[in-house]
Amino acid sequence: MAVVLMLVAIAVGSVVFHLVSPWWWTPIASNWGYIDSTLVITFWITGVVFVAVVMFLAYCVWRFRHDPNRRAAYEPENPRLESGLAIGTALGVFAMLAPGLFVWHQFITVPKGADEIEVVGQQWLWSFRLPGADGKLGRADTRDVAADNSLGIDKADASALDDVVIEGGELHLPVGKPVKVLLRSIDVLHDFYVPEFRAKMDMIPGMVTYFWLTPTRTGTFDILCAELCGVGHPQMRGTVVVDTEADYQAWLAGQSTFSQLQASAQPAGAIVAEVSAGK
Repeated sequence: MAVVLMLVAIAVGSVVFHLVSPWWWTPIASNWGYIDSTLVITFWITGVVFVAVVMFLAYCVWRFRHDPNRRAAYEPENPRLESGLAIGTALGVFAMLAPGLFVWHQFITVPKGADEIEVVGQQWLWSFRLPGADGKLGRADTRDVAADNSLGIDKADASALDDVVIEGGELHLPVGKPVKVLLRSIDVLHDFYVPEFRAKMDMIPGMVTYFWLTPTRTGTFDILCAELCGVGHPQMRGTVVVDTEADYQAWLAGQSTFSQLQASAQPAGAIVAEVSAGK
């Protein structure tokens, strides 16, 4: 009887803990409320199945407890039971997968007119690139990474020269505007994740992945790496600030372009060249 009571307590306690738990999602700050809804559906389905299985197990322990005057009946097959379990399982899996597929389609279907930005991950730093006055991001390739070009931006691409480059600083986004986030890794597997945005995606070396979002409220939010990327993984943090349009434009005006960064690095390069030549 003690085992039966323990099983019932586990089922009931799990439900109560889920309902009153202080550990819940951070308040959402993007358009991806669909993702929260999908998770809630998954919790309900798996929760109902969990409680049903545990309570059925408790019933079986009590109903078929040892009795010296009772003999077990051997039934190798039960087509009706097996069909019911197969159909029920299939319906449950479909109910969990269908909302996810619907949200995934939206997640990768970028609306027309969305601005593009680039997020670059490397051990253990976040860097960002935004379009310049021409409104376009220039080409970039990991093979072009150098001491004076840590993001591998193509210096021969005119569209890249006015790109705004932020290495290790804050990323700012305007509120209420959709943005396509291009993701690139310089070294190993990373994952760009802002919990309040509910959006995350792996950054795979040699590939450019993406997602999109629309920030829905102003504020300052943490950027986390959601893939184990080396000993400095816990310290790979960044900040994204969602501004009003006026504040965003004021911040953007104070940032340096790729050509400006190249020009400011040129004197140092010249000094190194002179030292190497023995001058």
